[in-house]
Amino acid sequence: MENVQIIGLSRQMALQRQMDVVANNIANINTTGFKAEALLFEEYKMPVARDNGFSGNDQIISYTQDWATIHDFSAGAIVQTGNPLDVALQGDGFLTVQTGSGERYTRNGELKINDTGLLVTNSGYPVLSEGGEIRFSSSETEITIDAEGNIYTNEGSKGRLKIVSFESPQDLTIEGGNLYAGINPQQDLNSKISQGSLERSNVSGVAEMAEMIRVNRAYQSLAQLQKTQAELRQKAIQKLGSLQA
Repeated sequence: MENVQIIGLSRQMALQRQMDVVANNIANINTTGFKAEALLFEEYKMPVARDNGFSGNDQIISYTQDWATIHDFSAGAIVQTGNPLDVALQGDGFLTVQTGSGERYTRNGELKINDTGLLVTNSGYPVLSEGGEIRFSSSETEITIDAEGNIYTNEGSKGRLKIVSFESPQDLTIEGGNLYAGINPQQDLNSKISQGSLERSNVSGVAEMAEMIRVNRAYQSLAQLQKTQAELRQKAIQKLGSLQA
């Protein structure tokens, strides 16, 4: 395969991955607390195969490589819901939830009480306080969550939400259900809770649609270039093959 085709294919593979990221952002534009993602690219230099039949130095070929996926942790808009179990975090903190794979972290504060009285996320994962799971009895009413995450009912204190942050949030790994996995979580005393509110996704629909169009056009342009190169090579082979020896 010619170098121009290999270089073009490397770019197309990167664009395909970028389209997946953009599509995921658009799909989660209405997901509470969702944080947009973006790709980082880098130039990967590789020498061509050496052939002793040619003199001179190898030519360095530049490929496109998608190096990493980064998270945009900028704050989303805060909207009032009036639901006393909804909470929006203001700051760098994450709510801590219990899953079958261990503790996970989320910015989705759309909470509810399940049939057994546990405070859970809208996906059913128990929300943790600093002392463990949070359970309400059928007689408890007037649920209040203050700015520090302390939970109160008509029967008294229920503990404080376990809010954590990370020294390097870009190292967090995104999982399904709008959850993150990370190591070395630290207690976060700076983030504030807004009860009766939710943090919307920070995805910009206009920006992501424009990016989708740009990526699609770039991919189509490369596909056309690949087609043109293949046609030129085919014509060259036909002409060379028709020459009289």
